[in-house]
Amino acid sequence: MEVKVLFFGVLAEVTGTAVKHYSDVGLISDLKHRISDDFPEVVHYNFRIALNNQIIEGDANLKAGDEVAYLPPFAGG
Repeated sequence: MEVKVLFFGVLAEVTGTAVKHYSDVGLISDLKHRISDDFPEVVHYNFRIALNNQIIEGDANLKAGDEVAYLPPFAGG
């Protein structure tokens, strides 16, 4: 099972990538641990998580082909 993770804004700069794929993660919490292991500096930033274009709060199950986005605060006018 593989999920696609998108990083936006400053999080893409911190991770050095806009897209990364992860295998064998069943929950958002598992994925967050893997990402913080790969990119420890991410934990110092505020961000929201979207699962398949829906902002989520808390944990959620993941399935093959899911898309997870790490979204920093956005500013605009």
